[in-house]
Amino acid sequence: MDPLVSVVMPLRDRSPFLHRALAALRRQTLPQWELLLVARHQPEHAGDPRIRFINAPPEVGLGAALNAGLAAARADYLAYLPADDVCHRDHLATLLQCLEDFPHAAAAFSGVRHHYNRYALQTVPGEPLQLVQVLHRRAPARWLTDEECVTDDLDRMYWNALRDRGEFVGTGRVTCEWLDHPRQRHKLLRESEGGLNRYRQAWEVAAPIRIHTSKGNRLDEKALYSRFLPGPRPENGLKIVLAGELAYNPERVLALEQQGHALFGCWMRDPWWYNTVGPLPFGSVRDVAPPDLPALGADLIYAQLNWQAVPFVHHLLEANPRTPSVWHFKESPFICLERGTWPRLMGIYRMAGGHIFCSEEAASWTDTVLPPPERRKPRLILDGDLPKLDWFTGSWTPRLSDTTRERHTVVPGRPIGLHPEDVGELARHGVHLHFYGDFTQGEWRNWIAKAQGLAPLHLHLHSQVHADRWVEEFSRYDAGWLHYFQSENTGEITRANWDDLNVPARLTTLAAAGLPFLQRDNTGHSVAIQTIGRRHDCALFARSMRHVAEHLYDDDVLQRKRENARKHRSEFAFDTHVAPLVHFFKQVMDLQKL
Repeated sequence: MDPLVSVVMPLRDRSPFLHRALAALRRQTLPQWELLLVARHQPEHAGDPRIRFINAPPEVGLGAALNAGLAAARADYLAYLPADDVCHRDHLATLLQCLEDFPHAAAAFSGVRHHYNRYALQTVPGEPLQLVQVLHRRAPARWLTDEECVTDDLDRMYWNALRDRGEFVGTGRVTCEWLDHPRQRHKLLRESEGGLNRYRQAWEVAAPIRIHTSKGNRLDEKALYSRFLPGPRPENGLKIVLAGELAYNPERVLALEQQGHALFGCWMRDPWWYNTVGPLPFGSVRDVAPPDLPALGADLIYAQLNWQAVPFVHHLLEANPRTPSVWHFKESPFICLERGTWPRLMGIYRMAGGHIFCSEEAASWTDTVLPPPERRKPRLILDGDLPKLDWFTGSWTPRLSDTTRERHTVVPGRPIGLHPEDVGELARHGVHLHFYGDFTQGEWRNWIAKAQGLAPLHLHLHSQVHADRWVEEFSRYDAGWLHYFQSENTGEITRANWDDLNVPARLTTLAAAGLPFLQRDNTGHSVAIQTIGRRHDCALFARSMRHVAEHLYDDDVLQRKRENARKHRSEFAFDTHVAPLVHFFKQVMDLQKL
């Protein structure tokens, strides 16, 4: 008997939810269905002849799997059943009857139970219609694939194309359940707890992808990393295991590869959006699992970078005591105290043969908590997520202030330390603020609304700019804002907080564009960005917004700071520090042999 409804089930793995979903499908009052189970490996399904296994296409991603199911479907009506969802016994019959009652409709949708005990007759608040809710007529449209763009927006992926063919009508009845759990695809994709890297790891995506989710910035890795395609693996040099995660500017590590060193990746699980993990979409970095590390014969474990990696790195170093290791910590020891991972952090400092700190102040603070043996180990001061020198190329753009009498400043990312009242005062002094980052702007809506009310002509919002356009985009401004905060440590390092010790990632973005840095004047306090700004004489230190404006309108001062910023900007590129970094690695390795 030919089926009336073809149900497509994309299956990523041997899902523990599968039996529950199949049992619910077999209870349907409409028995004339077929299930197209699209997976890499055929699971057991008790020999039901209505269930057909479809080999998942080589392309990874939800859209490709759904298209494979649609192509194999025999019925004129299509429905979906993700393995972690459930349809109630009258689900298919109710949806099919709805479409028959509305012959000009393209699709019918049911109400849905969600988040354990909540109900919605249409969409779950803040979400599109879910796969399990919809039954539609066969159409020539196809699902958007990961090859085209990775997104969690089902409307963009397919529903909008169906709406072009007719309306969506609701049954007015709750006949399915959309299960809420941490491994849902949209949760893996959405920043800030999900994001590109968590999705890449979960779906084992090794190639560059294009991604634009409902909570996150658009990124085209294919364009961004086209210059970093895989090349021949180095045969000489060190075998270096990158352990933990790489945070921002991960392509920096290819400077090591370009110097003849072989790179391997051993990554923490479940990263946040800024915790870059493999598979890496550039170069020739090969992933290795922790159990395979002893057989690799690595020369060094280069462990890094943020507090989320601490438990993983601790376990890895504990399991590989004979392999020399270096611990490069960016942020933040204070979060380790709060999260209960402080003992493991101290264990890493004990096990690692060498320590790298992101600032001199961070090293001094850590010395106050480390026992003497750890303080005597080799150490290096190097910011943790410096960008690659490739992004420092490009032509300068004429400054906006060359054609206007007013001054223009920029903040890439969050305007930390700047209040709406500050933006208003800057505007009164003829100073503009250009705020970059569409995703970040969504998190600062109230701030933006208030600042725009105070400075409607002087606050400008811009989309995220990726590294290949830093120089072109940001060199048009007169200065860039770092975190603007008042230190309270009075020069006593034990009183320092993370604002004092940190080197914000935006500093290198601004340095690439040769911009002077705007900072609060924290004379008398130990502050890392203050040390950097004074060392290179490229910072504008201010005590108030009026003082900021005075600096910006002093052409001689501004010209000197700009020249110094451009003169020293290569020091903010990772490539510049590869030689001393490798020398440091070899020093640690030699000490291990003693």
